[in-house]
Amino acid sequence: MRVVACVKQIPDPSTPYKLEEGTGWLLRPNDQVLDDTDRYGVEMGLQIAQANGGTLTLVSMGPTGSAQGIRQALAMGADKAVIVDDATLRGADALTTARVLAAAIGKEGFDLVITGTESTDGYAGVVPQMLAELLGVPSLTYATSVEASSDQVKIHRQTVTGYDVVTSGLPAVLSVTAGVVEPRYPTFKGIMDAKKKPLETLTLADLGIEAGPAQEVTGVNPAPEREAGRKIEDDGSAHLAIIELLEQKKVI
Repeated sequence: MRVVACVKQIPDPSTPYKLEEGTGWLLRPNDQVLDDTDRYGVEMGLQIAQANGGTLTLVSMGPTGSAQGIRQALAMGADKAVIVDDATLRGADALTTARVLAAAIGKEGFDLVITGTESTDGYAGVVPQMLAELLGVPSLTYATSVEASSDQVKIHRQTVTGYDVVTSGLPAVLSVTAGVVEPRYPTFKGIMDAKKKPLETLTLADLGIEAGPAQEVTGVNPAPEREAGRKIEDDGSAHLAIIELLEQKKVI
């Protein structure tokens, strides 16, 4: 089985993000980390590939940099990685991202594509569904539990009131929620092996497609400072003032 996990490198969340003067675009440092939500997709991909005698390929879009984040996923056990790195993709929107990933995945070949629900530096949350449409395969979203064989996949799909049981044949695109599995920690051997695993870098020309920034930042304004709260002295009727405030906010 050919399993593909879509992953993304992002600036380390523990450090302050910086925006480029003039464009408002996020400045991406040379050293980026693996998006934490993608670790669940990588782990699920590893488990499915290993259970079905398959392979796991990582597909990513964005500046390669030092490939630190990609190497983290390779160290977990993935077999190879493909990164689409093209200067014209800077500022790409969700649809452009989905088009590029679909082209790279189609070139690689797949039976099952696994993604997270959304990236933690963009929060669009629509790329998995777009990806399935562009690849022409079923989309199974928000999986909290996954069972996969060589010809089908069955999931528990998270809903507001519980979960739906969804079954699909392969090929398909599957997005998993955080907590669907417990991601493994790379071993020292895995970290050393990751340095030797294939990491292919592609451009848009290699994929035979054209794309460019489809969005523009029209302004960046600092968040307003938090205003002082209202202090209520309790003289025995403070609860009435609180009830009045909640009614104004339509909480009650």
